[in-house]
Amino acid sequence: MWCPILCLQLMIFVDYMGPILPVIGHAPWNGVHLADFVMPFFLFVAGVSLALVYKKVPNQMDASWKAMVRALKLFLLGVFLQGGYLHGTSSLTYGVDIERIRWLGILQRISIGYIIAALCEIWLSHSSNGTGIGFFKIYYWQFVAISLSAIHLGLSYCLYVPDWQFSVSSTTSSLPSLKNCTSYSVRECFSEVFISYEILNDLVSCGTRGDLGPACNSAGMIDRYVLGINHLYMKPGYRNLKECNIASSGRSPETLPSWCLAPFDPEGILSSLTASVTCIIGLQYGHVLAQLQEHKERLYHWTLYSVSFLISGSILPFIGIPLNKSLYTVSYMLFTSASSGIIFCGFYLLVDVYGCRQWTVPLEWLGKHALLIFIILTSNIAIILIQGFYWAKPENNI
Repeated sequence: MWCPILCLQLMIFVDYMGPILPVIGHAPWNGVHLADFVMPFFLFVAGVSLALVYKKVPNQMDASWKAMVRALKLFLLGVFLQGGYLHGTSSLTYGVDIERIRWLGILQRISIGYIIAALCEIWLSHSSNGTGIGFFKIYYWQFVAISLSAIHLGLSYCLYVPDWQFSVSSTTSSLPSLKNCTSYSVRECFSEVFISYEILNDLVSCGTRGDLGPACNSAGMIDRYVLGINHLYMKPGYRNLKECNIASSGRSPETLPSWCLAPFDPEGILSSLTASVTCIIGLQYGHVLAQLQEHKERLYHWTLYSVSFLISGSILPFIGIPLNKSLYTVSYMLFTSASSGIIFCGFYLLVDVYGCRQWTVPLEWLGKHALLIFIILTSNIAIILIQGFYWAKPENNI
């Protein structure tokens, strides 16, 4: 129970402290900041829980149907919360243009990883009393994880990305207009800069393969072709890069690189492949928890996996596979999976081995209702309720 609420607390912390301390918020592109561990932690914990939920499957078809329904509900909930229907605390209006709805997001990604890992567990796993390397040999779904990673690498480095165009029109944007934007608040308000004027058919020059930069990566191209550019995330993190930041670059909005103004979805199609692998890795840790009884054996296997992933994820950036959350690169997947495993081991040692449970009791209820809390926070219900109390005038709110 402590794993989901730990992820939730970390998410709340980075969401509110990220704008104040950039090292806590998401990395603009390459690199890993504290906020970049939140999504892998959620996926990892989802995988661990699947190993316990589907420890015994009397009817595979029935279990598959229930898993697909659960994943679909989670996906649709994500579309409602992050598709643009809710306009945030600055506006009490709601509603979204179907032509601009965002189809992918946080819950959608978790639902994709969940259903892939669930089907692997239901159809491809086989119980065994073996230990050691046997855990890897007896599960055919390991090939699924390797295949997903190989597809991600192949498309990332081999797919040709041609020049592409996009347009941004202030008449079609539903975002608030830019005003009172100071140099201090540029990081927060630059995402609205582009709507103060109109750009039509702006060309981004690519014509390349294997480019993992913000402008010409294959992940963005796939999303533009499959989902449509109007259905992508309109405030990508790479707008905080130096070349896109008005305060640091000293440029006017009109002279910024064209791709700085283009939408990009960090929860896109291609990156969801390796995100699903994180869920499958969590499934592996869950199998150790379900099948081994001794604390020492469990910790041995978890430590072995974590160290292996950590070494692999640390080496890959030196051979051209950077740590990148937006692209969910293989190195990022391995590095964050290792971090998830290490933290999982630490809490298991503290809570289950040494019995330090008193401080976890208040968190059990929160852990059981993690999704409800996520909905309240994502929909800004909690913020609206808190800011509803003020002194003398609404600006002096809590």
